[in-house]
Amino acid sequence: MNARNIFTELKRRNVYKVAVAYIVAGWALSQGIAQVFPVFDVPNWAIRLIVILIVVGFPVAVVLAWAFEITPEGIKRTEAADAMPHAGHQRKHAWIYVVVAGGLVSIGLFFLGRYTAGNATPQQSDAATALLSKSIAVLPFESLSEDKSNAYFAEGVQDEILTRLAKVADLKVISHTSTQHFNSAPENLPQIAKQLGVANVLEGSVQKVADQVRVNVQLINALTNAHLWAETYDRKLTDIFAVESEIARSIADTLQAKLTGSEKTAISQKPTANSEAYELYLKGRFFWNKRTGADLKTACDYFEKAITADPQYATAYAGLAESYLLIPEFNAGFPQDYFPKAKAAAQRAIALDESSAQAHAALGLLLCFSDANFIDAEKEFRRAISLNPNYATAHHWFGNALLVALGRFDEAISETRRALELDPLSLVINADVGNTLTNARRYDQAIAQLQRTLQLDNKFAYAHWNLGQAFYLKGDSAAAITQYEKARALDDDPVTLGLLGRAYADARETEKALDMIRQLETRAKRQFVRGYLIAIIHVGLGEKDKAIDDLEREYINHDNIDTAWIRVDPMLDPLRGNPRFETLAEKIVPASQFRFATVSK
Repeated sequence: MNARNIFTELKRRNVYKVAVAYIVAGWALSQGIAQVFPVFDVPNWAIRLIVILIVVGFPVAVVLAWAFEITPEGIKRTEAADAMPHAGHQRKHAWIYVVVAGGLVSIGLFFLGRYTAGNATPQQSDAATALLSKSIAVLPFESLSEDKSNAYFAEGVQDEILTRLAKVADLKVISHTSTQHFNSAPENLPQIAKQLGVANVLEGSVQKVADQVRVNVQLINALTNAHLWAETYDRKLTDIFAVESEIARSIADTLQAKLTGSEKTAISQKPTANSEAYELYLKGRFFWNKRTGADLKTACDYFEKAITADPQYATAYAGLAESYLLIPEFNAGFPQDYFPKAKAAAQRAIALDESSAQAHAALGLLLCFSDANFIDAEKEFRRAISLNPNYATAHHWFGNALLVALGRFDEAISETRRALELDPLSLVINADVGNTLTNARRYDQAIAQLQRTLQLDNKFAYAHWNLGQAFYLKGDSAAAITQYEKARALDDDPVTLGLLGRAYADARETEKALDMIRQLETRAKRQFVRGYLIAIIHVGLGEKDKAIDDLEREYINHDNIDTAWIRVDPMLDPLRGNPRFETLAEKIVPASQFRFATVSK
């Protein structure tokens, strides 16, 4: 048989068509598999095996196309099929049906994968993505000191190493808030790594006796349980910063992270030469991490003592700024008393050390909450993030405070979700992702996120009342009141009184709403109560002028914890269009800075 006859015969037997159809269908099928299988956690080796089988199957399909034909009576050898009546016609159309059916199946798989991946929760997407080789969680260090009061020191060393690593942009470093949930040397490392979204963990222990310190560390690949690096350091307390720097550099080298010149300098910094100041700072950070009003005040005391011991200690000033800033947030003090002190401490920290990401982030939030200066606040947040890309708090505050206030919701959601990647077990960040979605009026997404937060801790009052607010704004007042009451039972926070009062007002239960106002006014005589809480009840009662009076008073007092969101807050929608309200809104968030074109009324 000559070459021309061979090509003619290949065409007559549909070998060309089968080859083209197989290539097209095989490619589409492999693309569909690549989309669908990861969603269901099918391992990569299984996907690769199927693709190899598709490739190997090509010559087999060509041989079968030469030897056999599909007929109405079933599969026949080509010679037998040729002898059947209308053989050419049947042959021509049978393969078309196979190609069309195969194409439809593979296209369906492709779009199923896209749809499933697009609707997956962030946690599902993370689970389906290979863990980053340059990601790390620094687990709590075990304190081996006989003096149990030295526990703060082990936590402080862990936190310092984490902070140095976090300044390396090429690394993903999980925040202290999330790692503190685990033991210093847990047995279930793969599960912890998956939960935190990392490939590597650092375990360690610290023993402090007088002015001598021993630090043991080991870097482990949590997926393979392979020990990548380990070291023991016996040093004087005055050398502890050098130890922390050496550990950070060794980890970065082991994980092959690229360090810029400024990053090398940042992780080698010695914040203070005064060991007493350093220990006082670590005690302050220990109480700061507890995040209650009383503990924040204790943290302030230690930070102030550290500054007395070393007046040039920039990091202690940054810690003081963060603590002063959050005390009013925890209803433990008045903004007029603490915001000015917080601003002064942040500015002093930056003057001493311009590279303090903590101080820049604190100043950014203060400029939002105290001065309503969003232009300078954005500069501070961006500087903080550039200095420490892994600083979850900077991403959190930037997204949930400033970007929400300016109506830049897509950016706000992106920043808060980035904070969540870096601090996945932080209850407040989880809840504030929901809060951001609520302000963006994406109520169903907000409810789902807040329900996930409560799965982490069902006793977190802040998540309960945020969930209640999302239900309320969606129109389900009964579900909202249920969540508000749960929050109230867990935490005696004035916020729940304001939210309950608003719900009662809307339900025309006027006396109950007025009782909430009376309770808030009584409490305001002995503790900080946001005027906004009374304002939203007046809104529900239809008393718009009284509500605006409350909001104006907050603005005059430089207390914009709530009024910073005046342009976007759905609770204030009934006031929109009121001349007094619009004038106040323009003072707080000028229209020239606001991005959200329309707000529902």
